[in-house]
Amino acid sequence: MSATEPTAESTTSAGLTRALERVGDRWTLLAVAALLDGPRRFGELGLAMPGISTNVLTSRLRALEQSGVVIATAYTNRPPRYEYELTDVGRDLAGAIQHLAVWGARAGQEGENLVHRACSTPLEVRYFCPICNEVVDEPDEVWI
Repeated sequence: MSATEPTAESTTSAGLTRALERVGDRWTLLAVAALLDGPRRFGELGLAMPGISTNVLTSRLRALEQSGVVIATAYTNRPPRYEYELTDVGRDLAGAIQHLAVWGARAGQEGENLVHRACSTPLEVRYFCPICNEVVDEPDEVWI
């Protein structure tokens, strides 16, 4: 490997840095999570995110719209009111949010895992290729 070729570590770091620049704070991820079930209006988002102030919610939604994660569609002009919906890019975050939620639920609670109801076996998080219909033990080192 030449010195100019990116390593898996540098590629991962660069990709993670770009992701965190777009969605790397608490309220932003919670807004995306609240929109995973479908479009919501501003007030509905506020109710789904207890503790967020209206100015912070407005700021996060504007940033998500600018980064192409959310689309705001006006449903009235006077006063201006919007419905917010995830773009395809935003919906791509569903898996990452689920992984973070599972990880966060387990943090500090050793021994408490999500389990399969049918047999009580702890569940594992794995990479899965929906095209090839295969579980991937070690993901490729190429990030796109």
